[in-house]
Amino acid sequence: MPEEKQEHSIEVHLDRLLQERGMTLAELAERVGVTHVNLSILKNGRARAIRFSTLTRLCEVLGCQPGDLLSHRPR
Repeated sequence: MPEEKQEHSIEVHLDRLLQERGMTLAELAERVGVTHVNLSILKNGRARAIRFSTLTRLCEVLGCQPGDLLSHRPR
């Protein structure tokens, strides 16, 4: 049975955090240890999941808390 496409209401604020830190997506991907493509999917809100290890590295590199990176948009 095909998996239904599930919409989510989580917003990713990676653009803002990158701009505030003067960092490129490519630089962040290298420092976090993920591919540019996977980080782009996350940045554009198309990711279906994120590993806690990736979230941890993003927060460490960006010097932020998970709530700075993600927020819930009520439907």
